[in-house]
Amino acid sequence: MEFLLEYGLFLAKSVTIVIAVIVVVSAIAVASQRNKRESSDGHIEVTTLNHKFEDWEDMLKFEILDEDTFKKEHKARKKHEKKERKHKTEAPRKRLFVLDFDGDMSASEVEFLRHEISAVLTVAKPEDEILLRLESPGGMVHSYGLASSQLQRIRSQGIPLTISIDRVAASGGYMMACIGNKILAAPFAVIGSIGVVAQLPNFNRLLKKYDVDIELHTAGAHKRTLTMIGENTDEGRQKFKEELEDTHILFKEFVSENRPQLDIDHIATGEVWYGKRALDEKLIDELSTSDDYLLSKRKDTDLFSVKYRQKRSLPERLGFAAESAFNRTLNTMLGKLSQNRYWG
Repeated sequence: MEFLLEYGLFLAKSVTIVIAVIVVVSAIAVASQRNKRESSDGHIEVTTLNHKFEDWEDMLKFEILDEDTFKKEHKARKKHEKKERKHKTEAPRKRLFVLDFDGDMSASEVEFLRHEISAVLTVAKPEDEILLRLESPGGMVHSYGLASSQLQRIRSQGIPLTISIDRVAASGGYMMACIGNKILAAPFAVIGSIGVVAQLPNFNRLLKKYDVDIELHTAGAHKRTLTMIGENTDEGRQKFKEELEDTHILFKEFVSENRPQLDIDHIATGEVWYGKRALDEKLIDELSTSDDYLLSKRKDTDLFSVKYRQKRSLPERLGFAAESAFNRTLNTMLGKLSQNRYWG
């Protein structure tokens, strides 16, 4: 028994030390990463998606066709490509630039999205198109407001913007999506949640139970409405609700400006719709996955995937991995605690 007790204490100390080291390294790395986000360490990567699709096509045909048929088709395609290249110099083909946004609660990928959009805008013309593959259940209003403003830059330049939703674009995610000239969604993608939610615990009674006094000093009548540790008042609650309502009004106005065809009072209830129902409600324009859309364009359009890559040192990569794991855990907990299926 004494051995087990000593071993348990040793194990607890070891785990505590390891956790402390991880937290310190993560904090240093994350801070360093944030300081470098605007540095010149990042770079733009461009991938020609037409070539990727052609490689897949060749690979499958090589396996399923007999040798003579494959050679004939391959030769015919090469001849066609040569003709296309010659025609391209005379009349350039339309270009489609593909961007990706996988949103978390703080819309952190906006730091990369802004660089990708800036890069594309240096070459894109009104006859081209930008496709954003968007996935987001929403998050903080100001963060998704910035992400939406980045997409607005595309519309301001007169370049067609198509938004593709394969899984979810809810709340702040739909705030981004509604800016598109055209919105595509998979049949069971989750769309909508045009509402605002806020919740926070209050530990005031628990602290009072253990005779812990809280002093909260503010300058300004509404500097702090609700607090986690102080005693909340009915006046503070009322003001907090008024702020939520005002944010909801701004959200509805924003969606209405970008999609005037919507019955905003009907759909801005915080509800969500699956793709097929969202089409009926005019939240989207077409049922389609991003894969089908790209395949339909590849014959007459040059497809380019554009990604901004941030160069990171090993400590930064470790910190980023730890931060991502923490964010995923936090988001999962918030999702389970929320009364709705999706928070925003």
